[in-house]
Amino acid sequence: MIKRTLLIVAAGAVVAGLGYIRFAPMDPGVWHVDAATAARTGKPNDYLVAEGGDRPAITVPETVEAVLDRLDAVATAERGVTRLAGSAAEGRVTYVQRSKLMGYPDAISVSATQAGEGTTLSIYSRSRFGQSDLGVNEARVERWLERLNLN
Repeated sequence: MIKRTLLIVAAGAVVAGLGYIRFAPMDPGVWHVDAATAARTGKPNDYLVAEGGDRPAITVPETVEAVLDRLDAVATAERGVTRLAGSAAEGRVTYVQRSKLMGYPDAISVSATQAGEGTTLSIYSRSRFGQSDLGVNEARVERWLERLNLN
């Protein structure tokens, strides 16, 4: 009887934990950052396209709003992506994408600034939970850049 009760309590704790991960709120005050100047977590579960990042920021011959509008179309076309905060007019947007099976949330912040006659684009993708992302953040950013023909 005690073993059964402990098993039920343990199963309930696992279900509650998984439910929290799947539905955990993402506070824009914490996750909506400037990708060009964001402080990294120090964990291997992020990917940064910015000066001093995993690869340098990208300069494109478009306006800030045009680049961010195109990126928004690419981002929101993917399964599990929602816009958390920001806009093309603001020059900064943060998205949340949740993994299909477990619902782990990743935050993807995109910043664009006018640079001469073009725009400099920075992207910071990071996991909310865990230590490793198995390369998911890098793959996502590179996939988005490829779909924008910026890779």
